[in-house]
Amino acid sequence: MALRVVQKDHAASYDDPIKLVRGDELSLTGREHIWDRHRWLWAISRCGREGWIPDNLVAETDRRPTAARDYSAIELTCSVGEAVNALHETHGWAWCRNRAGGEGWLPVANLAAF
Repeated sequence: MALRVVQKDHAASYDDPIKLVRGDELSLTGREHIWDRHRWLWAISRCGREGWIPDNLVAETDRRPTAARDYSAIELTCSVGEAVNALHETHGWAWCRNRAGGEGWLPVANLAAF
């Protein structure tokens, strides 16, 4: 866990982001995006939620693609100067917890060492 300070405001992009549990089947649409040199895939969960997922989240099976681990695409809305704990990082994003206990993803580029 690393204490970071927000150096650029961030607002969550989606009201109802995709959430997956390890083993959940996915539909991959073929849309992909390279963001900060990382590959993201547009996926649809069995319950119909859609969103971008990191490419390393996909486990190929003999049936359909599935989620290799639990994942939520929720983003953390925050302001410059706010302190957050970065719990882990992937694909240019950090899963952070703020002092109020809120959690979500923030772009690593928006964070600086505390």
